[in-house]
Amino acid sequence: MKLVVVRFSIIFLLLTSSWFVFSTADSSCGGKCNVRCSKASQHDLCIKDCNICCQKCKGCVPSGTYGHRDECPCYRDMKNSKGGPKCP
Repeated sequence: MKLVVVRFSIIFLLLTSSWFVFSTADSSCGGKCNVRCSKASQHDLCIKDCNICCQKCKGCVPSGTYGHRDECPCYRDMKNSKGGPKCP
């Protein structure tokens, strides 16, 4: 019985600590992506793609709502499955 409790405790700690890491990364990207996608016609899709790109590019999101892609080469160069730009 003690072994089950110990395993559960370890799994719980691992899951909650990884949640904390991801939630802090999301929060730093969230504000930047809200600005970037504020004028997008498909706001929810823009936010989703922007957050993916932001996390992969270690928090880099170009300023403004459009353009300025040279500020973040990683963000600029990411492609979707069809070869077009992935990041809004």
